[in-house]
Amino acid sequence: MGIEQVSHNGRFLGNEREDCLEYLGIPYAKADRFAYAKEIEAYPDKVDATKFGPACPQYRQFFPHLDVPERKFYQREFRDGLTFEYDEDCLNLNIYTPKEKGNYPVVIYVHGGGFNSMCNSESYLDGASYAKRGIVLVVINYRVGVFGYLTDPSIQKENGRDGNFGLDDILVATRWVKHNISTFFGDPSNITLMGQSAGAISIQLLCLDHKNEGLFQHAILMSGAGCLPSFALPKKAEETHEYWQDVISESKADSFESFKKLDVHDVLEAVEKVKEKRKDNQRNTMPVVDGYLLEDDVAKLFQNPLRIDYLVGYTSCDMFTLIWSNMATKFAKKANGYLYLFDVDAPGDDNKAFHSCDLRYAFGTLKKSWRPYDEEDEKISKTMIDLFSSFIKNGNPNGDNLPEWKPGKKPLVFSKKGIKMGKRPFFRILKNTLKGDPK
Repeated sequence: MGIEQVSHNGRFLGNEREDCLEYLGIPYAKADRFAYAKEIEAYPDKVDATKFGPACPQYRQFFPHLDVPERKFYQREFRDGLTFEYDEDCLNLNIYTPKEKGNYPVVIYVHGGGFNSMCNSESYLDGASYAKRGIVLVVINYRVGVFGYLTDPSIQKENGRDGNFGLDDILVATRWVKHNISTFFGDPSNITLMGQSAGAISIQLLCLDHKNEGLFQHAILMSGAGCLPSFALPKKAEETHEYWQDVISESKADSFESFKKLDVHDVLEAVEKVKEKRKDNQRNTMPVVDGYLLEDDVAKLFQNPLRIDYLVGYTSCDMFTLIWSNMATKFAKKANGYLYLFDVDAPGDDNKAFHSCDLRYAFGTLKKSWRPYDEEDEKISKTMIDLFSSFIKNGNPNGDNLPEWKPGKKPLVFSKKGIKMGKRPFFRILKNTLKGDPK
């Protein structure tokens, strides 16, 4: 059943569901290739927000690499059975809101994907569980890979900054939400940014820029919090120019200007060719120190993050578990944030509490998985959402009939033995670090 919302700048046709209203694929900005996004301020025509919008073009579109065990694993986990549309006009967001009018707290979710993939319509994502708790959930798309993080001297010359299109998209989306969310019953003065993996890292990088003071009030960082090891910190933009010039050369384009006009397939094919011959791909396809969003070396900026409320966590078999857990623990201590350890082994295989396994629990979408989750998993999911909801509303996850959660470096441990404050299981984490990502 369709339902329409009217605001000062447009009309939006969405879907009425049993537990919430949803508005899908709303464009929040426009951007040319390798140009910074401009927020949409008015919609002259009614916006059809009844279906998901396109995702940013990415390697999965043409080069799924399903012969790689890790790629096949996550394909089955979050994407099997779904159809995705890809287009460079991908800056859209989904809104899930309570059915009753109100002035509800808002959480904006930023997906992971190594800065190179994924989107806002993966199967683990749904906002009904939060809407039922009086929260508006917004899930955004942003540019990834070459379209999100290419750098070039001409970009700097034209804009006074270089690269970080994807990171800037997240900021533009947050501003759109602040300007428009009251139309969808959201409170623009109570916004939480929530992200996982690359999404969490992106949010934390935005928390290092004091120009963003007051834009959002809380942050939830899942599997991606704390100062990265020095070998993985964002590079200066100019230090990545050689990499992207290699991509341009591989594409057979004779200049950056002609590369901007290439077909999407040819652009991504050139990236794939470079990825096959180089070992420094990840460091060059992520946020950079651009002098604007990231004004200085991240290790220095990390000493003075925004003074907002933080909730951070990791899984017991996370990606580079020992590094992730050390990062999260140090940051929780520094920011007096709330720390969690998710130690619930996923049923159905032997990959334990793998990187991203907490996502379905956090969004209440266990039933959408192939895994044989049981009643105990559902209880853990409910408690996790209740805790997150309290934090989103108040900056504090504690509440009636919820496990006590104290801030600092000691984590709240989610396990089938119970949910309570505990110690980090160092040796199990070390063992899982050596085991590596799901295979």
